[in-house]
Amino acid sequence: MIPSIGVDIGGTKVLAAVVDSTGRVLDTEATATPGTGTGPEGATAAEVEDALVDVTSRLLAVYGRCPVGVAAAGFVDRDAQRVRFAPHLPWRDEHLSKQLTTRLAGRIQGDVLVDNDATAALWAEGRFGAARGMRDAVMITLGTGIGGGLMVHGSLHRGANGMAGEFGHMQVVPDGRACQCGRRGCWEQYCSGRALARAAEEEGSDLSGPALTTAAYEGDLVATAAYEQVAYWLGVGAANLTAAFDPEIIVVGGGVSAAGELLLEPARAALADSLVGAGFRDLPQLVRAELGPLAGVVGVADLARTAGRIRRVGRWGRAPSRVVRGRARRR
Repeated sequence: MIPSIGVDIGGTKVLAAVVDSTGRVLDTEATATPGTGTGPEGATAAEVEDALVDVTSRLLAVYGRCPVGVAAAGFVDRDAQRVRFAPHLPWRDEHLSKQLTTRLAGRIQGDVLVDNDATAALWAEGRFGAARGMRDAVMITLGTGIGGGLMVHGSLHRGANGMAGEFGHMQVVPDGRACQCGRRGCWEQYCSGRALARAAEEEGSDLSGPALTTAAYEGDLVATAAYEQVAYWLGVGAANLTAAFDPEIIVVGGGVSAAGELLLEPARAALADSLVGAGFRDLPQLVRAELGPLAGVVGVADLARTAGRIRRVGRWGRAPSRVVRGRARRR
């Protein structure tokens, strides 16, 4: 079966992957995310589009014509065509599918599919990862901000506009911290990679990312306190999502989830403390994503490959028991 290509744009790199029908990653290409060095907010729409075309073209040159999907950190319409709004990217009502399809014409199968990155990650975790066999699941991705995805009765739930799952911009603190979306007090301002770095900085540490995680595991008090702060807000938000959707499982992905139990254990406690009636119900599992940073590209590649069937059925379908990661030898 012909593989498909998934592309995901993050805060530091644009990652493209060739994925087969079992969820196995055969090959990858990456390039630096355009911008000023502080994140993709400093890039233009044309620069981001160029980066997407660049990494995709490299893989198409090796593997030939493939379906292509792009995981976008933003509000994507129901038709998988247009990014209506992206808080951390320079996209405002951007017809990304049409533009990329035109630039890649003759080298891809069908049109480029565009989907929300967290929804794509949830699809991957449901097909191949931590949410296998679950009918009701929530995905929370903790990176630069917060992304989210929702699965109800075995189907991805997209909402009336295709924008369900934008949990990061739920207001949790009225008149709180300013957010890149233009509002204040959004959840991602208290629970994300940026929130983690801010919490450490406020206590006098200049550590961030993996270095901060290492310091926390080694017992550094400032790093540990920063994680406890973010974990608390993760638990509070997870409790709100549990009250709203009553999922079997909440899968936490994104770069911040690399901390594992350092983050999840106190978050579970905060969830139980924050959820009304917690002692009279089964709490959802709060677990780390199994596919790690590959979840978005695996999910959107699989969505692109099976787009017609998914539109008709809208369910997971049959899935392999696991994802095998590898790198194919170039021809």
